[in-house]
Amino acid sequence: LGYTAELLMLSACRALSRAARTVAAPIARSRSAASLWSSSAPRARSLAGKKPQQPPLPGLPRSPLLPASAPSQAPFSRQMSGAGAFRVVVTRNIPECALKMLRDIPGAEVEVYPHRDRAMPREEIKEQLGRGCDALLCLLTDKIDGELLDAAGGRLKLVSTMSVGFNHVDTAALKERSISLGYTPDCLTETTADTTVLLLMATARRVGEAMAAVRDGSWGTWDPLWMCGKDVHSSTIGIVGFGRIGQAVARRLKAFGCEILYTGPREKAEATEVGAVFVTEEELFRRADFVVPMFPLNDATSGFFNLSRFKMMKKDAIFINATRGEVVEQQDLYTALSTGEIAAAGLDVTVPEPIPLDSPLLTLPNCVVLPHIGSATVATREEMASMAAANIVAMAGGKPLPFMAKL
Repeated sequence: LGYTAELLMLSACRALSRAARTVAAPIARSRSAASLWSSSAPRARSLAGKKPQQPPLPGLPRSPLLPASAPSQAPFSRQMSGAGAFRVVVTRNIPECALKMLRDIPGAEVEVYPHRDRAMPREEIKEQLGRGCDALLCLLTDKIDGELLDAAGGRLKLVSTMSVGFNHVDTAALKERSISLGYTPDCLTETTADTTVLLLMATARRVGEAMAAVRDGSWGTWDPLWMCGKDVHSSTIGIVGFGRIGQAVARRLKAFGCEILYTGPREKAEATEVGAVFVTEEELFRRADFVVPMFPLNDATSGFFNLSRFKMMKKDAIFINATRGEVVEQQDLYTALSTGEIAAAGLDVTVPEPIPLDSPLLTLPNCVVLPHIGSATVATREEMASMAAANIVAMAGGKPLPFMAKL
């Protein structure tokens, strides 16, 4: 178990180093033994709107995971393999493996939005659908509603989203128009669990502040209480919702000797594999050192974590959210963090995304924010894109969708 924990720690540190290049938190050095976190405003990078290409930061080379020649964008392209009888619109420049699957459809015409770093404008999606479209491949950033679907007329038969969640799609509008919905289930469970544990450890051990101290020169002589955080090993983890990702997080943290509590609508047989104990919501909040939501977004879970629930937690509890930003009332979280109701928070998801640079949360040293990198590995993103494309390939061939959502 110790060897496994060391491997997890090494993987987490490497991933955090990459993420820190996008969202950094230069924090002033604190020598107070009364508080683990000091105050200073962290930095964040906005992806909204058109922006010039940014060179790598000094000393931080390009990721070796991506080919040096990989383009961030290309001219808006029409890839035709036949007479154009079957037309596909792709709202982002997704991995090439998936685009090849679409281009190989006999008689297909594939329209690809050229950019990777920004969403296809809504009016442009509407225009492309209005030209006639059999299948639309979209992302979480694209709001697919009745207005867009009406622009497609009666020709559109499939919306395939490159995501596990599909709250951005009006499923009632699809059903009303007899349009199928494809998605990408189960492909990001392990990768997102990795990120969740990374975020938990980084928040607990103040890794963002520590890295900033090295770069801004505030790292001085050894101080017994400087940059002291909270132990992860032997702690109590409270997971709210115990689905696939929650179980994967539990397996990882069990290697650190953690006690695993979980709550939800019902007990899960899978919990016995990691020795997780089913408790009430109230008991979980009362006992957990780390509170980790792992449930889907719906009407019941929207805004679930509010000030009243933060007040139920321990004063030194750390809140970790890598599920959906909408499950948290962010103003209440700010209040809980700034008044000492809880000790710290780590977020991989926010509302909106990117989080505005003037968000109060970014002024807090005890709030770690990552730019929604939960599933951000090359292998996982390629698998997601291929699954979304596979739905379209199946439809074009008159076969059942392999990954179809229930409407």
